[in-house]
Amino acid sequence: MSTTHDQLYAVGTIVKAIGIAGEVVVQPMTDFPAKFRTLRVLWIGSDNVSASRAAVEKAVVSPRGVRLKLKGVDDRNAAEGIRGKILFVDEAHRATLARGQYFVHDILGLTVREESGSELGTVADVLRYPASDVYVIRGNRGEILVPAVKEFVRSVDLETRTMTVRLIEGMIEGTPEGIDE
Repeated sequence: MSTTHDQLYAVGTIVKAIGIAGEVVVQPMTDFPAKFRTLRVLWIGSDNVSASRAAVEKAVVSPRGVRLKLKGVDDRNAAEGIRGKILFVDEAHRATLARGQYFVHDILGLTVREESGSELGTVADVLRYPASDVYVIRGNRGEILVPAVKEFVRSVDLETRTMTVRLIEGMIEGTPEGIDE
């Protein structure tokens, strides 16, 4: 197993061993679990720095989850030994997104400004909800929750690492003393 790799992207976590032949159940961390069917190589580890390359022998994707058989993981004990590990893909194997869609790691840390130009803070977290994601912005006005929809997110520029948003009444609970609006 090689440990030479460029940027890696988390796509799942091994949650348990299944059967006696070394298969594992994976909890996907992606909106594209069907992509597991075409992967022949994954990276496995506790983090993207220590991850090692692993060949995929078999992948079964069903509504209940993903089941994998990795080369070298040949019995239940070996499968139990990798439980809790994170699965990664490299740049060449990550999903391609449609225009206007972004990976969470691309959104985190963006500087957020109102349409007027005033800075609100940075994207500190992305909350996943069925209707839409919600961006958690932390800055001098406290924490602001902005739904990730066109009505509120006016633009995202990954080159300049900025996001422009339109806020409506009620999104900001109050303005801390000493800060002019």
